[in-house]
Amino acid sequence: MLAGGRSQRMGRGDKSLALLGGKSLLAHAIDRLRPQVSALILNANGDPERFSAFGLPVVPDSVAGLVGPLAGILAGMLWARKNLPEIRHVAVVATDTPFIPADLVARLHTALDEDHTIAIARYGDRDYPVFGVFPVTVAEDLESFLRESRNLAVMAWLDRHRTAAVIFDPADSQSSNPFFNINTPDDLAKAEEAWNAARGAGTDKPPATASGRRST
Repeated sequence: MLAGGRSQRMGRGDKSLALLGGKSLLAHAIDRLRPQVSALILNANGDPERFSAFGLPVVPDSVAGLVGPLAGILAGMLWARKNLPEIRHVAVVATDTPFIPADLVARLHTALDEDHTIAIARYGDRDYPVFGVFPVTVAEDLESFLRESRNLAVMAWLDRHRTAAVIFDPADSQSSNPFFNINTPDDLAKAEEAWNAARGAGTDKPPATASGRRST
């Protein structure tokens, strides 16, 4: 899980510790992702003790310079290779997105085959490349890219690989974007409204997803 951003639009501090429905964004992400994977780690820089209450390994970027989410993806790959050598893939999510699909990892993993080594999420006409499943075998390529490239956008690196985009269609016109991420106080207020509306409807999450299909 990626929590390494600088949270500039939220007034700095740790955006992942902001509260939604009385619970931190990080806690929401943990609740959503934990049933989908065999192990969880948190990618974050700085003092790891601020996340000690969550009981997760906190892994900093292995590449200096705050180069963005690709450094966090690499950190996850390297940690998995060292600590869980049987793991072939890592699933990545951002911790500022509290409504991620409950079947995200399963859908992404299904898209992997001999023609597609990486799978990322797509909603509507937009790709969400920090929500993906990545093979740990590409760690060296990613590390080289981070050290050599001038364009450190996630999509720039993905262009080097066979990537499938898994489409998460809305269930209906009332469904919300499950990859809505919280960057500003206004975003947090909108998420709070959605959360409260869902609670009033008798569920702990807003309607988010329906079928998923692959686009290449």
